[in-house]
Amino acid sequence: MARMDHAFVDAATISQGAAADVLFELGLMYSLGREVEADLVEAHKWFNLAAIRGHEKARHYRQEIAAEMTRDQLQEALRRARAWMGLN
Repeated sequence: MARMDHAFVDAATISQGAAADVLFELGLMYSLGREVEADLVEAHKWFNLAAIRGHEKARHYRQEIAAEMTRDQLQEALRRARAWMGLN
């Protein structure tokens, strides 16, 4: 996978048709606190969206992060993913 410059990625402006790799990179950004404050809820949201689009590593990372989250955090991450997909 090509290196992605996160300075040019704006999560709020990514289209609904974003590639799974881009969504996965956003999950990494938030899980590691790269160029943003670490946020497991946001990381789970992006990994979940990438997993829905078939990204295998995202499925694994989503599961790892979920093990560290509270039930309320998981519910919030799922709510944000649904909202991003326009399901709320």
